[in-house]
Amino acid sequence: MSMNEDQVIRRDRMRFTKNTLSSSLALLAIIADVFYFVSIYKSDVGSYYYNIIIGASILYNLLFMLVAFLSSEGVKGYKIGYAYALLVIGALQIVRIFILPLSAHTATVTINQQETIVMQTPQFIRVVIYLCISAACCITAGIVGIIKSRALSAHIASMGTTKAA
Repeated sequence: MSMNEDQVIRRDRMRFTKNTLSSSLALLAIIADVFYFVSIYKSDVGSYYYNIIIGASILYNLLFMLVAFLSSEGVKGYKIGYAYALLVIGALQIVRIFILPLSAHTATVTINQQETIVMQTPQFIRVVIYLCISAACCITAGIVGIIKSRALSAHIASMGTTKAA
């Protein structure tokens, strides 16, 4: 079997198999996000976290998990729109670093007449790593999803048939 035939067979198999790599990466992004928000929400530093930003963060986490899970199911079926959605939410995970973690890391509160940093450096590094892992997984899942979706679409177009279930 030649290299070209092997490649055609691999692409033809895509009609009958799922894109589990992109799907698994999206689910891994959700897990990293869970570690992020558990680390943030378990912090008890005075009343710093009792504001609108934490409420928006909670709402965003719920939306992120919903969109990421929905996208993981969508890219599993080679739907390119969900791959683009993963790219967007991956970029938003990077943006999040500069909202809550950075502001908490640079803010101080007075507790028992002592000034203390809201988010200490070890926690800041940890949550940034969680967000970066989540973003990397989403972006990689999106890129892989786009590549595989386009390859399958091109293969189907060259065959002149429709995708099988």
